[in-house]
Amino acid sequence: MADASLVSIIIPHLRGKEILFRCLSALRAASSGRNAELFSQEIVIVDNAGSDGSVAAAKSAYPEIIVLRAQKNLGFAGACNLGIRKTRGEFIVLLNDDAEVTSGWLGPLLACLRDDERVAACQPKLLSLQQPGQFDYAGASGGLLDVFGYPFSRGRIFQAIEKDAGQYDEAMDVFWASGACMMLRRSALNTVGLLDEDFFAHMEEIDLCWRLHLAGYRVRVVPSSVVRHQSGSTLREHSPQKIYLNHRNSLIMLLKNYSWLSTVLVFPLRLIFEMIAVFTYIAWSDRRGAWAVLRAFADFVLWLPSTLRKRYEVQRLRKLSDLELWSAFYHRSIVMDYFLLRRRSYLEFGCSPDGK
Repeated sequence: MADASLVSIIIPHLRGKEILFRCLSALRAASSGRNAELFSQEIVIVDNAGSDGSVAAAKSAYPEIIVLRAQKNLGFAGACNLGIRKTRGEFIVLLNDDAEVTSGWLGPLLACLRDDERVAACQPKLLSLQQPGQFDYAGASGGLLDVFGYPFSRGRIFQAIEKDAGQYDEAMDVFWASGACMMLRRSALNTVGLLDEDFFAHMEEIDLCWRLHLAGYRVRVVPSSVVRHQSGSTLREHSPQKIYLNHRNSLIMLLKNYSWLSTVLVFPLRLIFEMIAVFTYIAWSDRRGAWAVLRAFADFVLWLPSTLRKRYEVQRLRKLSDLELWSAFYHRSIVMDYFLLRRRSYLEFGCSPDGK
């Protein structure tokens, strides 16, 4: 790969010719003619050991792409890491294959990272491909995290997804940027490490952003850049596997990144929420969902030695205390606010659109 490439766009792909061609067509349209971005970029498809021939077809139709082939399905995290290791761009974009960029999408993201070296990651405003005018589930207009490790976004709280009426068009610091489309500073990754491949998929970008915060970096959302995303094309919304990955990875993330004092204070309450989730799935007659949560906790316990080794490395690189990062978290429980207080939007939490 050429060192001269400024932006490396990495697209993990498992299956689906239609979604891949749609993604590449949008990228080509955004980088040609009047829409051409004024900087060099390389587009890298990471073939996650797919067998439907979609990557070969894409290479024939879009010869400008670079293809990297994995020997097995590495998941989102592993595929992205393979792409990061094999490229040399100063800035890296992780882009889902079911995402569709719009004209002028890349420039504002690049300007965000160029203008402030403390910013290590940023994301565009993510809108739904299936529901025009509505935010996308995967990240909406910037990701937040409550103190118990539950993520939400400006524009999406659990299953409540808002319409985009420009209410979250202010750029701001956020806790996490969505892996559906996020730009990263390579030098920051050299400091904190890459995505945690044990996560396989889901929550890995939040874990990475938490490590970036601990190292003193910032994460932002740039709503002047717009990308549309088709949520759930890989795993359905209520898939037991998705439930399992989200719960398991969230527990691992908490143990890796919190200080011991915060862990002791937060973890007992988080485990109560886990048990509530089990009984809720049972009440909904969803035994597969309940089993997914229980299996997630069992594997979390099984993986404790590995997680503690990773925790040591994360804490060793820590520059900011949990107290110094307190303002980055949502200080209440998003679970309680959503399910008990029936709050359905970021603005209902008493927050202004720009988070102030």
